[in-house]
Amino acid sequence: MRVRFDRFYTYAELTETLEAWASEFPTLFRLESIGSSYEGRDIWLAAVTNLETGPPEEKPAVFLHAQIHAIEFTGTTAALHLLDRLLHEHGEDERVTRALDTRCFYVVPRTSPDGAEAALADGRFRRSSVRPYPRDEPEDGLHREDVDGDGRVLFMRLRDSNGFWKAHPDDPRLLVARRPDDAEGEFFRVLPEGTIRNWDGVTIPIAPAFEGLDLNRNWPADWAPEGDQQGAGPYPVSEPEVRALVQAIVDRPNITSYVGYHTFSGVHLRPNSGRPDDDFPTPDLRAFKLMGEEATRLTGYPAISIFHDFKYDPKMVIRGGDIDWIYDHRGAFAWVTEFWSPQRTAGLSDYHFIDWIRDHPPEDDLALIKLADELGEGYVDWYRFEHPQLGHVELGGWDLMRFWFNPPLSRLEQEIAPHADFALFLALVSPRLEVRSFEATPAGEGAYRLRLVLENTGWLPTQVTQKALDRKAVRPIEVELKLPEGARLVTGKEREEAGQLEGRVERRAIIWWNVDHSTSDRTKVEWVVEAAAGERVGVVARHERAGTVRAELEL
Repeated sequence: MRVRFDRFYTYAELTETLEAWASEFPTLFRLESIGSSYEGRDIWLAAVTNLETGPPEEKPAVFLHAQIHAIEFTGTTAALHLLDRLLHEHGEDERVTRALDTRCFYVVPRTSPDGAEAALADGRFRRSSVRPYPRDEPEDGLHREDVDGDGRVLFMRLRDSNGFWKAHPDDPRLLVARRPDDAEGEFFRVLPEGTIRNWDGVTIPIAPAFEGLDLNRNWPADWAPEGDQQGAGPYPVSEPEVRALVQAIVDRPNITSYVGYHTFSGVHLRPNSGRPDDDFPTPDLRAFKLMGEEATRLTGYPAISIFHDFKYDPKMVIRGGDIDWIYDHRGAFAWVTEFWSPQRTAGLSDYHFIDWIRDHPPEDDLALIKLADELGEGYVDWYRFEHPQLGHVELGGWDLMRFWFNPPLSRLEQEIAPHADFALFLALVSPRLEVRSFEATPAGEGAYRLRLVLENTGWLPTQVTQKALDRKAVRPIEVELKLPEGARLVTGKEREEAGQLEGRVERRAIIWWNVDHSTSDRTKVEWVVEAAAGERVGVVARHERAGTVRAELEL
């Protein structure tokens, strides 16, 4: 079975696809439920690795989840595309084969299955979950919904002498803001498509969303209550979907990198959300920037800081997000990918990712509607509708779900395809513990000196980040000697700790006087044992992030 790009998957189609892959690729693919959503749907996690070279938990891993926000369907399709590529190109593509033979991918294709299913059914915006929050009943005011039953939730415009909008002089389909001194002409009031609860006949407040949870504000790091962070939930990890993800991540200490798939903006985001780059340990910030440069090279998306470049308001602090918890508490590298930039696709450049949405030149709208016309979807010409409360209105304007929050289906595969390469990159730069040598030399009658040499062949250090060491979130290498029956350990311990090993991330400039030219990527453990010649001795070395390796020799 191959992933399709001609539609967004329902929960049933998603489940059918995952179960088919589990059956088709038993040596590469494991499927499990990590919990249930608010409405009782399984939250699926796929573990993808070559099981013939070891189980998932004994390899460094990338954890990727998608669609924590209900209408961001592109993320689920991108996650499925990654799985499809890994499964079908193992044994064919060198990088895919190497990644699955030595690393593991944990993929949660849809974190908010309830919200996604509801949005597919009625086209209405929901942020995340369908659980009513923070009130049990809808508030008065206009509630977004599909009033004409066409499966879309668009906009309503009404002619109003005090309206805020007017037709663009070069394309009357577009509405642009009135100039401060505009006094004559035809003006419009614009409202979201919907109906008004308990309307007084005059004022039209926009009701807050009945399902007001934002699951990406419910994580433990820097969590704040509703008054400080909208949608945060009553307490950290209060929602079953987030609780399932958090537990799944804690249960998998081999995670070295993490990616959350979102839309939109066409950008890779890194921590921190609420603190400046000066708060980073220097090596972690350097590694983040190097990873971001590669992400840009592979996908064309810039890589930026949330705090410095992606705040909704200059004074706003985003709290309770996933990547802050992953990095700050767990000490793994964490990214958000925001798929799809209509602006960039329309040829715009040098715009701010957030400020542009608030204000931009009318010429930009012309470029965007031209793109929508070329793609054949995204903007709906205004058409008359008799609203049950407002009477004569016109429906139309931007189709947010099919042009802004997701690329049109005709662009879907093209938009997401390069991002599998970034996931592969994150896997292949992870630390990797390997046995360089395991040797025995005679040390007297019936005695042998054993020497095990371990090295980290990965780009990242075994601990992954300095933050992991600061938080005591990672254990050192643990080495266990396996002796045959009757053998005796003379010196050394059957279980030894062997510290952490550096990677290559800091080896980039030979002449830099502070560069580490030592063999800090390598360590040795020695024992003296008494055993009969011809007996076999084994050793197991484990690092929860760099993997597990084994070696055996004959005395």
